[in-house]
Amino acid sequence: MRQLLRTATGVIGLVLVTLTLVIAIIGPVIWGDEAEAVNAGAALQGASAEHWLGTDHLGRDIMARVLAAGQFTVTLAFLATAIGTVAGMVLGLLPVVLPRRLGRFVTSAVNALVAFPSLLLAMFTAVVAGLGARGAVLGIGVAFAPSIARLTQTLAASVANADYVAAARLLRVPRWRIATRHVMPNIAEPVILNLTTVLGGSLVAMSGMSFLGLGVQPPSYDWGRLLFDGFARIYVDPVVAIGPAVAIVAAGVGFNLIGEALARSVARTPARAKQGGRTAKAGKAAGSQPVEGAVLDVKDLTVTFPGAVTPVRGLSLTLMPGEIVGLVGESGSGKSMTANAVGGLVAYPGVVTSARMRLCGEELTELGQAKRRKLMGTSMAMVFQDPMASLNPALKVGGQLSEVSIVHQGAGPKAAWDRAVDRLGHVHIPDPEKRARQHPHEFSGGMRQRAVIAMGLMGTPRLLIADEPTTALDVTVQRQILKLLREVADETGAAALFISHDIAVVSELCHRVMVMYAGNVVEELPVAALATDARHPYTRALVASLPDMETDRDKPLASIPGHQPSPADVGAGCAFAARCALATDKCAESPPLDRTADGRAVACWHPVISKAEVAVP
Repeated sequence: MRQLLRTATGVIGLVLVTLTLVIAIIGPVIWGDEAEAVNAGAALQGASAEHWLGTDHLGRDIMARVLAAGQFTVTLAFLATAIGTVAGMVLGLLPVVLPRRLGRFVTSAVNALVAFPSLLLAMFTAVVAGLGARGAVLGIGVAFAPSIARLTQTLAASVANADYVAAARLLRVPRWRIATRHVMPNIAEPVILNLTTVLGGSLVAMSGMSFLGLGVQPPSYDWGRLLFDGFARIYVDPVVAIGPAVAIVAAGVGFNLIGEALARSVARTPARAKQGGRTAKAGKAAGSQPVEGAVLDVKDLTVTFPGAVTPVRGLSLTLMPGEIVGLVGESGSGKSMTANAVGGLVAYPGVVTSARMRLCGEELTELGQAKRRKLMGTSMAMVFQDPMASLNPALKVGGQLSEVSIVHQGAGPKAAWDRAVDRLGHVHIPDPEKRARQHPHEFSGGMRQRAVIAMGLMGTPRLLIADEPTTALDVTVQRQILKLLREVADETGAAALFISHDIAVVSELCHRVMVMYAGNVVEELPVAALATDARHPYTRALVASLPDMETDRDKPLASIPGHQPSPADVGAGCAFAARCALATDKCAESPPLDRTADGRAVACWHPVISKAEVAVP
């Protein structure tokens, strides 16, 4: 609602729709009797002080009839929209439910119906179903169904390729359940937003059908029927047609303006920005003071998705200048989601909240969109696991790097290009002038990763987030990338958050390690203590599962039995309890994250103090 009221389009649309709905509610109650009162002596009068819009052939007040007809008109529009929505969503979801060939047939049928003129389709259906309000409602609903089906198909196709849908299919979840449980909840909002516009179109179309004589029939009346009755006198008393015409236009425009404003608001506002007010208030209530001099200071970071899915739970993180912090854990523990939340990249419908989110001393939740974008674009650099996801294969590498300086720093094309060549050379890419003019496919995997790091160095980053940047690289190139990351941190004084599931890599690069499990930080410790002095049973189990040169090859590799709970199934207690040999009934409570004087922290009621106490199940 706040976003809606910030635009003139939204305010005008809201006023018009509110006025329409108020008239629809109170119209028949206040003006219903007057609208039906017959006065043969006042028939066919023009506008006057007593009858503002004149009277009809039976002497009934047209103004009262317009006000009283609002309820019937809006009701018919709602019914037509409901029919079109249900039919359209069913048609749109059928390709997800049906076998592939039948799904293609339905898609082709929808495409053919979309190409068919909607007015003709509505008229044909109304004639077949019978003249009157019922036939018109059915016709309008059928006419709007193909466009809703096309939208639903497009949205469902994007969701149907998601990994969680593929997993459901692998588990042989019934197709109808995939459609209703996995697809529909994730496409609901765009469809609902579109319905606001469809409702306005239905109201106008329904009035048009009545005006053509295919809709509401006497003695019933709606705005379209009143317009039809007044049209015969438009050259004599044009004012008699103004009332219903203004009502139709105002209501139709109002619904369309609200739909447009809502669509622009959702498209323009990321999920975290939409929660900015709530996040800022939470920060004031948190009570703890920001860490002075920290590059990144995050307090109680939480990421939630519909269905009580919470992949990150109350994470707190502080990075000082020049410090490299490793974030480790199994796949699905929330490492990448944490990075995306810090970088503002959590896609809708995810919602990011935090008590504090400070970058370079600035509270991100209190900045406007333009200032936040500028700060993050120049002070933060992100390196992802797959460099081809960061580089456009159709554009030259130098041009993509130049874009950073042009957009965020206002540099000219020549200066930006020179900066791009310099940065490519800075990350040890040979012949950077030539390489800048090549496409990403002409680079090796290691060179592409270097180019992505160079892209992050186009500004002067204070924070570098590397999300498993060496996973897809061979050992030799991996070592080169790690060396480069350390050089960047040492040279620029930037803080770095290095995300990995490889404890050996983290041990080589980082100063401090944070261990995540099921969305929670379970231990924080210096990297020197990781191999020999970890205190959380999960951290100990991770280290024990890492083979080294002394591992007995005649024995099975060490592993952690069981599996990590899904983000929707994590309770209040320790999420690792079901896999831990030290777990007791007390672990069902929320485990504390106790900090010690040396900066360590462990979320465990039974921390392992000595190596002799290690009990890996």
